[in-house]
Amino acid sequence: MNNLERIVITGIGLTAPNGNNLQEYRNALLTGKSGISPYEIRYFGKTLAGICNFDNTKYQKKKDVRRGTRAGSIGIYCANEALADCGINWADTDTSRVGVYVGITEHGNVETENEIYNIKQFDYDCSTWSHFHNPRTVANNPAGEITLNLRITGPHYCIGAACAAGNASVIQGVQQLQLGEIDFAFAGGVSESIHTFGIFAAFAAENALAANDEPARASRPFDKNRNGIVISEGGCIFTLERLSDAKRRNAKIYGEILGYGMNSDASDFVLPNPDRQMQCMQKALKKANLEPEQIDLISTHATATPSGDIQEIAGIRQVLGQSKKTYINNTKCLIGHAMGAVGALELAGNLPSFEDGIIHPTYNCDDLDPECEIDNLLIGKPKEGANVRYILNNSFGMVGINSVVIVGKYA
Repeated sequence: MNNLERIVITGIGLTAPNGNNLQEYRNALLTGKSGISPYEIRYFGKTLAGICNFDNTKYQKKKDVRRGTRAGSIGIYCANEALADCGINWADTDTSRVGVYVGITEHGNVETENEIYNIKQFDYDCSTWSHFHNPRTVANNPAGEITLNLRITGPHYCIGAACAAGNASVIQGVQQLQLGEIDFAFAGGVSESIHTFGIFAAFAAENALAANDEPARASRPFDKNRNGIVISEGGCIFTLERLSDAKRRNAKIYGEILGYGMNSDASDFVLPNPDRQMQCMQKALKKANLEPEQIDLISTHATATPSGDIQEIAGIRQVLGQSKKTYINNTKCLIGHAMGAVGALELAGNLPSFEDGIIHPTYNCDDLDPECEIDNLLIGKPKEGANVRYILNNSFGMVGINSVVIVGKYA
């Protein structure tokens, strides 16, 4: 990124439906362990979802869990795990120079639905409405809960970028570090979406909610018989630092953020625009000073909707041109769609490829849709012995927001 400070990832904390740390999660992605299970939520009834099972009292007292939100607990768990992973001396860190940037798809729906359900039991007497409702539902809540937990006095806010938010928050962290506004960043995404019946009802109304007698096979990106999204919760927070600072303390480096892009479709509320997605990828490549054929792995956003998968592959085809060496995979096949968290989770699951040379495949694609066919789309079996130097991570969201992050292997 020209002469700007180089920014690296030094810590990863996550919870996914199939793992509560990077090692568990990575093993699940390589062995095909799904985190999708049967789920039932009031009003909507029985469905499928990706449910996390992290210990929410590992870094919080029970009273703080009750007072706060599920999204806040996810963020606190992930931030503390990332902090422990990065090895920084937190006691000597000036927390006024620490920024917290958390991607979200939406926030407050869970708490509002719960409060309305509760006051219904009292004939809608609003005096029974929780006095915690306002701090629970403000848009900055998940990031704010992290600052309260870790006593961070630097800036915090949430990045509302639909399902592009995980990438968008990483981009924000990079920019703030390069501007010199902060010296250390927590950046990633969280989602508590499975705790609101409204999101299930809405996707069902759009005929975009996955159904399958075998929960583990419900999320089927690129498969001819795919029938929609599996909604999941989850979170992933990275610690970001300037390379000079990371080297000074001899930190472990997962990868260097080389480029990024964000743009808007400006064409439809829901339907993706492959031309705008292509332009977003090209923008990230230009910023990273890379040619398409230099990308070793593209992590796709594909959510297993009939049109979305086709449109993304069309955009990737335009970007790659004649390149025959770029591998392509997908993560939602095993974890479902964790909305604001998923971009960060997908990136985290692929970062170990820099070291072990293994790329996890797309699962549940038994009958590839001809319109999704593309060279080197990995299906069913990991690719071993790969020389992975550059990863391009796609994340796209509703109302036409696109984000791409390119991470390189640090040598």
